[in-house]
Amino acid sequence: MERVKTAVVGCGMISNIYIKNLKHLFSIIDLAAVADINRTAAEEKAQTYGVDRVMTIDEVASSPDIELVINLTPAFAHYSIIRQMLEAGKHVWTEKVMTVTVKEAKELCALADRKGLYLGVAPDTVLGAGLQTARRALDTGMIGAVTSGLAVINRNQSLNAEVFTFLRGNGGSLPYDVGIYYIGALLTLLGPVQSVKAFGSPAPVHTPQFLFRNADTKPWQIPGSNVLSAALRFRCGALVSVLFDGNTVNASQHALTLFGTRGVLQVGDPDTFGGQNTLLYADQPACALPFTHGYDGKNTIDPTPFDHYGHRGVGAAEMAYAIRKGRRNRCSKEYGLHCLEVLDGMERSASTGETVELETQFVMKPLAPGFFSGFMGGSFRADAESSLME
Repeated sequence: MERVKTAVVGCGMISNIYIKNLKHLFSIIDLAAVADINRTAAEEKAQTYGVDRVMTIDEVASSPDIELVINLTPAFAHYSIIRQMLEAGKHVWTEKVMTVTVKEAKELCALADRKGLYLGVAPDTVLGAGLQTARRALDTGMIGAVTSGLAVINRNQSLNAEVFTFLRGNGGSLPYDVGIYYIGALLTLLGPVQSVKAFGSPAPVHTPQFLFRNADTKPWQIPGSNVLSAALRFRCGALVSVLFDGNTVNASQHALTLFGTRGVLQVGDPDTFGGQNTLLYADQPACALPFTHGYDGKNTIDPTPFDHYGHRGVGAAEMAYAIRKGRRNRCSKEYGLHCLEVLDGMERSASTGETVELETQFVMKPLAPGFFSGFMGGSFRADAESSLME
């Protein structure tokens, strides 16, 4: 099968794990170039990871041999980058969220359809061992019909924005930056959301506390709701309570639990690829579920910062196989649009006090089970990539 010639646009912190995986983990990808508005950053990544070409963003768009563009820029830059690449005839995989508004996301989806191009959207942690195992537990009836659920995550997002300054812009609030992993996981497990009812609070005006006290001291306020408490009604009938709190402290109290007619499933951390799932039955001890799938987040490649992001790029690789096979990719534009509409619906409901009915839908086929990332204690690569082919 011909490899898909690929360029990475955006050489920030997340690019390390993406570039390493695209270079060494997925045989369907031919990583040919990197680009960044800061050329020095792109040159450093190219030298570190042995990428042949450093290009400008315009050069990537005009290059006749680049088929697929991996967009790792901040969320507020997504719309312009994705539109430019789609108009240039490139397939695009983008980090979350697709854009910062539903209107822009719908425009990009329509453009991709008109051009006959693929547009894939993170989070692709939903293709990891943890969430695919959880999906299989539900699909095989281990907890019966899901009746309700709970999803919770907390951070001090304003403090985090002292370090990661892109969080001060649109798309930097906790629901969009981290809550999206929980929304993506819920959609993967339960399917589309029908309606949303929510309450919200803004981020406080923040003055740097200590990390950069002698540098940037100008106060800022992260746009949008930084706390959202919502009730989601899924089309499958499940009712899920969601709490995203970015106005508290960095002492993560994440939870993702699904309650069913036969049992309870405690789902592993959806911000990782290898979250451990636990099955609870009445009058029985808790049971940790062994993984039924690969991409558990454990890499044998030389470590670099943020390697806890594990198998980032698996969604792009799965889409590359979809391109070659002519089938729908799993982390599709419809999935990405629905993720965004759920978040936007929570924001709108919190603002108006009304229940928001969602318009979009999506379908995500699970990966085939029985393929794994490693064997002999993880020392050797196994056959997980085979699960991405069909």
